Amino acid sequence: MTLMKSLCGASALLALMAGAAAAEPAVLFDLGGKFDKSFNEAAFGGAERWAKETGGTYKELEMQDEAQREQALRRLAGAGANPIVMTGFAFGDVISKVAPEFPDTKFAIIDMVVDLPNVKSVVFNEHEGSYLVGVMAAMASKTNTVGFIGGMDIPLIRKFGCGYAQGVKDTKADATVIINWTGDTPAAWNDPVKGAELTKSQKSQGADVIYAAAGGTGIGVLQAAADEGILSIGVDSNQNHLHPGSVLTSMLKRVDNAVFEAFSEGENLKPGINVMGLANDGVGYAMDEHNAALVTPEMQAAVDAAAAKITSGEIKVHDYTSDDSCPAAQF
Repeated sequence: MTLMKSLCGASALLALMAGAAAAEPAVLFDLGGKFDKSFNEAAFGGAERWAKETGGTYKELEMQDEAQREQALRRLAGAGANPIVMTGFAFGDVISKVAPEFPDTKFAIIDMVVDLPNVKSVVFNEHEGSYLVGVMAAMASKTNTVGFIGGMDIPLIRKFGCGYAQGVKDTKADATVIINWTGDTPAAWNDPVKGAELTKSQKSQGADVIYAAAGGTGIGVLQAAADEGILSIGVDSNQNHLHPGSVLTSMLKRVDNAVFEAFSEGENLKPGINVMGLANDGVGYAMDEHNAALVTPEMQAAVDAAAAKITSGEIKVHDYTSDDSCPAAQF
């Protein structure tokens, strides 16, 4: 009888433990999809790293159009996913509406600040990383003219362009920085044909190094730069491997770390604002076998010195989103 009671008690405990098992985390990708080779793919990489290191599983959803944002978020929250990570500022309005309806679910949003008790906001100092690749672009340019192609014309992407222009100008005061935007709607993130057209246009104006901060559109920029025999700079993920010997470097925005950390915190995810910059490995630049021949020791030393000065506060990189101005460029 004692043995039977023990077995029954053990079975009850196992059932209770199974019922109390941690919920699966989830990631909701922005337009362009998880294989955009840029922003979303960085988020996917963080989720996959978490799954590999922990043996856990997670849910994911990709959207096909803007109208699906709220539906997709409700679907994940209703399915019990916790926490839910959203990749992109465009989820700001949706999460402000949905999160209060699921007070026991934790949410994390990347690139937007949402002040709610169950939301963690992760923002990046993209201007710092962009400054570094601007230094490298100025040193690599033979024409003294470089370019920047942004995706959707919004303050966040102007932040990339502003930091880049400052890095260029601080390195070569007389350099020219050509700036173009792909568009003013979400379609600007996934238009590689337009990215290629803008690249050729900038080359015709003398640009021989072009930095793309345009999501999937940037793939067209990198391809056209390789075809035209000029250099490009990737963004978010390490894109050096896409065109070895043509991509000078990539500005790393560690969205992967943001997703990994949110998944690791799980249901204990802490609300508030988390700023990721040079000081905490939130941004940086990529060096590997694919661009080693393009970057001289002098270039790398200059970039590393700039990074140290930014971290110490000796160099202050202008943050466009703080006052809507950019001393180094005319938007």
